[in-house]
Amino acid sequence: DDSFDWGEDERPDIPFNETVVYETHVKGMTALHPDVPEDQRGTYAGLAHPTVVKHLKRLGVTAVELMPVHQFTNDSYLQDKGLSNYWGYNTLGYFAPQNTYSSSGDHGEQVREFKQMVKDLHSAGLEVILDVVYNHTAEGNHMGPTLSFRGLDNRNYYHLVEGDERHYMDYTGTGNSLDLSHPMVLQLVMDSLRYWVEEMRVDGFRFDLATTLTRAEGEQGPDMMSGFLQVVRQDPVLRQVKLIAEPWDVGWAGYQVGNFPGLWSEWNGKYRDTVRDFWRGEPGTLAEFATRITGSADLYEDDNRTPRASVNFVTAHDGFTLRDLVSYNEKHNDANGEDNNDGESHNRSWNCGEEGPTEDAEVNRLRAQQQRNYLTTLM
Repeated sequence: DDSFDWGEDERPDIPFNETVVYETHVKGMTALHPDVPEDQRGTYAGLAHPTVVKHLKRLGVTAVELMPVHQFTNDSYLQDKGLSNYWGYNTLGYFAPQNTYSSSGDHGEQVREFKQMVKDLHSAGLEVILDVVYNHTAEGNHMGPTLSFRGLDNRNYYHLVEGDERHYMDYTGTGNSLDLSHPMVLQLVMDSLRYWVEEMRVDGFRFDLATTLTRAEGEQGPDMMSGFLQVVRQDPVLRQVKLIAEPWDVGWAGYQVGNFPGLWSEWNGKYRDTVRDFWRGEPGTLAEFATRITGSADLYEDDNRTPRASVNFVTAHDGFTLRDLVSYNEKHNDANGEDNNDGESHNRSWNCGEEGPTEDAEVNRLRAQQQRNYLTTLM
């Protein structure tokens, strides 16, 4: 449907050095907002409501980063417990905006409403970045449901255990890992990315567990010269938008902070850990804090990368919220119906000395964090 009127819509094109990213959840942002009309709360329309936009502008935000809006589905084990996958890191459809975030209907209306949200945010000078999950799908491990990819071509869509192809290589902590080393899977992902840029006019992507996207078949480690990274580098559409990697996964050698190629920026996990240590008054942290706050040259300079490569953050959806970070020593996820067992348990960094967090420490942190496979909430 090409009838949507974009009018004079233009990308804000905020330079990276002026970018302030606000990560949010489409539903959670306005689900209880008293100034948003009730029928628009928790929707794309609600996110673009003038009251919300005014709030974001007052904060000094230049971009909203939306937690997954690709069509996703619930995990069967959550449904059995009367729970649902709230965050959305359980993608099923890479070309469709999540229908439950639409206030106007789900027979195509969600597409138009998403476009209108982007148009309204652009008119306020705000960029739209999508958190995208191309590292795994909602089909889970060998016990999971056959929904689409598994039934079409299981061997080529997924990384399988060599010699035991009934089981999946799990670099993500979710049961399966999408195999972007296969040409048709890579084409699927690239077509999806271009669709969201050209048709939906988003301004960039944050790639969940991006290290998985660089892995080839078998037990090989990450490859920073992988087909995925090479194709993205050469793509005339994707070169024009922001590309942000979450530069780790839970597989072997998964911690790749500082190693993605020049076109990319990265979530800087070492910045997060160092600032938290400094903030809490941990001894001996001043020198590394100085390194982090001035651009983390130790991570990027040897590859001729500038400070724009570092996305500096203190907290995000993984672990404590900012409010909890300055309020509690231990988590209080009591409303999730999981006896407070989900998520990271302690309000502390995983720094392991003056050299920053080791790969093992970061992987252990990720494994603990993903034991429950992502945040859940009561239906």
